[in-house]
Amino acid sequence: MQFLHPGYFYALPVLLVPIFIHLFQLRQFKKFDFTNVAILKKISFNTRKSSRIKKWMILILRLLIIAFIIFAFSQPYFSKNKSIDSPSETVLYLDNSFSMQALGAKGPLLKRAVQDVISQIREGQKLTILTNDDIYQSSATKNIKNKLLNLNYSSNQLSLNNVILKATSLFSKSKTSLKTIVVISDFQKQDNKHLAITNTDIEVVLVPLAPLNKVNNYIDKISIESTLNSANLLNVTAKTNTEDIDTINISLYEGDKIIGKSILEKTNNYKTSFEIQKTSGFKGKLSIQDSQVHFDDIFYFNIPKKNKISVLAISENTSSLFLQKIYSKDEFTFKNQDHKSINFSKIKDANLIILNGVNNISIALKNSLKKFMTKGGAIILIPGRQGNILSYNQLISTQSSDYLKPKRLLGKKITEIEFNHFILKDAFKSKVSNFQYPYVKSYYPTTSLSNKILSFEGQQAFLFQFNSLFIFTASLDLENSNFTKSPLIVPTLYNIGKFSLSNPPLYYFTDSKNSFELKVELQKNRLLKLSRNKEEFIPLQQNLSSKVRVITEKLPNKPGHYAVIKNNDTITNISYNYSRKESLLTYHKMADMKEYNINSSIQKTLENINSESNVTWIWKWFIIFALILLAFEMLILKYFK
Repeated sequence: MQFLHPGYFYALPVLLVPIFIHLFQLRQFKKFDFTNVAILKKISFNTRKSSRIKKWMILILRLLIIAFIIFAFSQPYFSKNKSIDSPSETVLYLDNSFSMQALGAKGPLLKRAVQDVISQIREGQKLTILTNDDIYQSSATKNIKNKLLNLNYSSNQLSLNNVILKATSLFSKSKTSLKTIVVISDFQKQDNKHLAITNTDIEVVLVPLAPLNKVNNYIDKISIESTLNSANLLNVTAKTNTEDIDTINISLYEGDKIIGKSILEKTNNYKTSFEIQKTSGFKGKLSIQDSQVHFDDIFYFNIPKKNKISVLAISENTSSLFLQKIYSKDEFTFKNQDHKSINFSKIKDANLIILNGVNNISIALKNSLKKFMTKGGAIILIPGRQGNILSYNQLISTQSSDYLKPKRLLGKKITEIEFNHFILKDAFKSKVSNFQYPYVKSYYPTTSLSNKILSFEGQQAFLFQFNSLFIFTASLDLENSNFTKSPLIVPTLYNIGKFSLSNPPLYYFTDSKNSFELKVELQKNRLLKLSRNKEEFIPLQQNLSSKVRVITEKLPNKPGHYAVIKNNDTITNISYNYSRKESLLTYHKMADMKEYNINSSIQKTLENINSESNVTWIWKWFIIFALILLAFEMLILKYFK
């Protein structure tokens, strides 16, 4: 029992007043004996006895009446809240991620959960609805109901840790109110990390929703494989989370036109291939049929028109033939200039500049190269056999505090490959540990201990990188090294060339930070736009020397083909898909979440919360009891002798 106005209890000493009056009236009688009234003595004694009982009853009744009136004025009530002035606060998280498309006993999990929540919302209830994308705070019950009825599925998925942290921040600072977080979700497993333990001042109730069927088929990934004929192979891999699916039917579209069908078989690990003519600007779409979770049934991709990467070699008394072979005409435009007759105007048009055996980097060339790198260009420094390390270090100093040391006439084998470096990450199907090691007869030791790509025996760097500057520590002249004859040179220099201009891949995922580069020049105050149907937005972009780097993160948030627009003209198309992280329908076990309260019913959970916020006033009963006792007093005074 709690009291709204406990200050009225200071009136309880008033109860002493009738007690004092009663005690005053209980004075002893004086005895007077009469010889002729002896028979009346017995009657007088009985009368005094009954009168005393009556007075005690009246005293008790009056004390109770006064006490009940005082209690009534203090307004007692029953409630689970600590204070009537601090009502209960509830933050309800409603998981609207794609996995909630799964079918439960009464339909899609999300749609059924929305109906159950709406049925329990009371007018004026202090309730906050939290989803993966939005926060609904409104005292108007109608507004919340309308928003829930129009709730869409989201590609975002909050972990339980993030839900609790976000929900906790939505509560008031009151220390007296009952704070409850209700988490309605299928509790799809995102990782194996231990779930956070909730704040003891906040009750967390988990309401798990279980699908009837945990089967989901989805397109996982695709790739393009070049062939010698006129067609490329589009390799498709699908996945399923059950062993009961033998085949999955798949269709290939170009735009909205179906151009091929195939079957993904269990015996082939659900893989298949389509032949696509070698063409650019192919806007493709793959589609499968699934019974319940549909966000991953379609896969968009685009085969863009590849921009040729411009490579400029500046050579001194050394052959550039090996460079010309690596940077073929199919993907690159290769030009070679003698260091004595450099056309500085051509530097800004290049994506990659190779200093091939240049013994001395002039101040003018260094300044041009520095400006070139600030504009997003990449440089490969291959020192000459008689190199001026001071000029090399001046160039290196623009990117790092490391430097080259004087040349050592000591033969070294190139034995170490950094397979995890982004230049060589996908260059080898497996890690090579035993091969014909290339060698050098002399090299320039370096102070750099990091960012190594290739290393000598003893961990001294042979090729290392700082930002967009790649530095060899030895001359590649055939008189000094056989590296140009080694199989390592092709993937190394080729991937550095690809790094200098990253063409858009076949597809991106909407929930990731993506970056691609386009070989296009923009006029001042001009920007590229991404457009799909009637939706259009300007992404983050950097205008570099001969290219534009485009970065997307939060937008676009819907899958499909997006046109890259320059001055109302479409340059290329970029394809986006929803992430497949929710496709595998695996769930947390509720038995592992003992630190939380678990309730299997949304309705019962919300009913319990509503009952906790109810206030039962009982002051009226004290008034009723006082009136009843007053009636008893009147009856005693009238009829009790």
